[in-house]
Amino acid sequence: MRIAAARMGGEVGTARFEHKTIRKLQWRVLPFTFVLYVISFLDRINIGFAALTMNKELAISSQQFGFLAGIFFFGYVLSEVPSNLMLHKVGARIWIARILVSWGLLATLTGFVRTPHQLYWMRFLLGLAEGGYFPGIVLYLTYWFRRREQAQGIALFLTGLPVSSILGAPLSGWILDHVHWMNLGSWRWLLILEGVPAIVFGVVTYFYLPSRPAEAKFLSEEEKNWLTGELQKEERAKQAAHSITALQVLTKVRVWHLGLIVFTVNIGVYTLSFWLPQMVKSFSSGYSNQSVGWMVMIPHVAGLIGMVLISRSSDRKMERRLHAAIPATFAGAALVSLGATHSVALTIALLAIAAAGMYSVYGPTFSLPSEFLCGYAAASGLALVSMISNTAGFVGPYITGWISQKTGNLRLGLLAAGISVLAGAVLALVLPKKVKSSSASADQEPT
Repeated sequence: MRIAAARMGGEVGTARFEHKTIRKLQWRVLPFTFVLYVISFLDRINIGFAALTMNKELAISSQQFGFLAGIFFFGYVLSEVPSNLMLHKVGARIWIARILVSWGLLATLTGFVRTPHQLYWMRFLLGLAEGGYFPGIVLYLTYWFRRREQAQGIALFLTGLPVSSILGAPLSGWILDHVHWMNLGSWRWLLILEGVPAIVFGVVTYFYLPSRPAEAKFLSEEEKNWLTGELQKEERAKQAAHSITALQVLTKVRVWHLGLIVFTVNIGVYTLSFWLPQMVKSFSSGYSNQSVGWMVMIPHVAGLIGMVLISRSSDRKMERRLHAAIPATFAGAALVSLGATHSVALTIALLAIAAAGMYSVYGPTFSLPSEFLCGYAAASGLALVSMISNTAGFVGPYITGWISQKTGNLRLGLLAAGISVLAGAVLALVLPKKVKSSSASADQEPT
């Protein structure tokens, strides 16, 4: 009886220790990477708000705007894989700081362009500078969190995506309406002012962000040893089951499958991110830019709530397939339905459903590569998923701009985005019902 009680007490003590350590990680690592992602996504999509006044000043057509919004991603996808391999080699603290300072300088300089062609080049270079950040942080989180915490950890980091719009939309609208310093257009100040935080936080990152748990001063030696042991245990199990190189991972069908799921969803996400301000402005020419910002914020609030709830459920049940497919289905249906209404309230409601569904796909999907990849293979695989998925950043906005210019109807572009998101739901449904455990034999793993 006493032995059983002692054993039970030991198990309770261990569970408390584990919970305390994981909570400490969540509070120390996730908020900072979250802030960095808010800055990252804001610098990526603020061109959508700048367009409200920039397009007229630079004589940019709808099709040209779709191209300049999307050309960012040409540079972005080129840098992702090599950047992640460099991060794994030199360490997260140095490499992430370098990424932030580089993109901050370019984001700020974009405010001084004089022609559409200069703007094209600056957007391309901005993508090249920023491209390694997202896959780098997803890889970085695998250095700190076990499989069972990864979907929620990734989703909490990715909440920076809707939060960047929740905070950035009204801020961008206010800048456009009120900042006209030194005879420069307000859209120029929008790009300049929102680029500065990346430079500042790049310097902070170098001094603040530990690369690995062994460097974490906020953990006790006991916590470091336990966490390092747990992560090494998972790493050895994955290596035993799936011993592949960084180059071999590029031929893994499952990696490409995951990339295509996020690609189809990102068609919808980036279409909304770049075109939503213009769509809301089209409701009435009487809306101020700041009012547009407040309305654009609403769908992203719904997206934030959806991301958190779905990722928690996915981790609790250790299920990824349906947690990606069901939200994508609702999102695609909402986007397709937009063409049937001209009510402002109903349009915003459908956009909220779409945003909640699309954002909710990220946590479950991006937690999957680390369940069968490790080391340089994980770095390469996560970057490949991100590279494939982010080509949607060009395809979605450009197709929407082309359709809008040819038909004069922006909602038809959103219809195309909705069909793409529904295709993503189908791709998610054909994932394996349960990811094979790390102890599964290598020949059981699909290639």
